[in-house]
Amino acid sequence: NRSIARYREIETLSGIGFFSEKGCLMSGMTTGRSQRYMADVRAAAGRLGVNHMRLDDSALEARFPYFRFPAGSDAVFEPEGAGHVSPRNLVAAQTRLAGLAGAVIVRDQAEAIRQREGYAEILLASGAIVTASRVLVAAGGFTNRKGLLPEPLDLTVYGRTVTFFEVDAAEAARLAGMPSLIYEPEDIALGIYMLPPIRYPDGRFYLKIGGDAVDIPLGTEAEVRQWFRDGGNADARAHLVRNMTDLVPALRIAGIHAEACVTSFTPTDYPAIGWTSAPSVAVMAGGCGRAAKSSDEIGRLGAELLLHGRIVDRAYRTDFTPRFL
Repeated sequence: NRSIARYREIETLSGIGFFSEKGCLMSGMTTGRSQRYMADVRAAAGRLGVNHMRLDDSALEARFPYFRFPAGSDAVFEPEGAGHVSPRNLVAAQTRLAGLAGAVIVRDQAEAIRQREGYAEILLASGAIVTASRVLVAAGGFTNRKGLLPEPLDLTVYGRTVTFFEVDAAEAARLAGMPSLIYEPEDIALGIYMLPPIRYPDGRFYLKIGGDAVDIPLGTEAEVRQWFRDGGNADARAHLVRNMTDLVPALRIAGIHAEACVTSFTPTDYPAIGWTSAPSVAVMAGGCGRAAKSSDEIGRLGAELLLHGRIVDRAYRTDFTPRFL
């Protein structure tokens, strides 16, 4: 919530738009584990004071006629402060503001970090060396790449598959009111998320769907790189295509393609933000599938760590302490 509350300020200060406030629909069932999930959603919305409405079968059909959910559905719609972000534009906005605040942006790949007496050296792919009194490693699925940390972080990296459904401009206009969707059926392991038609850098409109039915752990950097080269998992793609055609049966599809991505999880299901055994090197990793929308607040906590030597903010139920192997 803290990150989302700052979206408009970041857009204004950077001059880069990235947040589309389309709302978010969370839909499940009135039975099984899905029922408990939806009860938790409503409880969280009430606890946080989030404006929302509960929808049953008839209300879902009336409000969102392009979706088709099974009988016995139970949904919560959040119309404000929810929707989707453009990760590319969000990073561009954050980077621009960092530069305006005095940061020097070095567009190079870090190959290794070496602890020296009172400072650290960062060896870059270009051969250059950057020195710093404190270094924060925030490399996502590549955090445990050899040479970056003095010891491996307890971090599980999963291969994920996302599938894109191209639609023409007329179909995108027809679905202009579509919110983001989180769908949790009775077997919540089969849950998915869906984004409405968005114009991508290639100028085309795509709906995006993700949510792998089976976890695929990637244990090494070589496996992560191969995963990206392979473009994801064929079974996951088929699972996502079935969900899209079931949930949006009248969708006029111009083309389908899948892409690979990865997510990183910690044992606590919270980001790991803290110091390594090297006194000048800290780590910030493990978005646990929620890092895109929460990146600004996660980054703020990392900045606190570097500036003060510890996370000062005590508003969270965890201290974010990293675990190492």
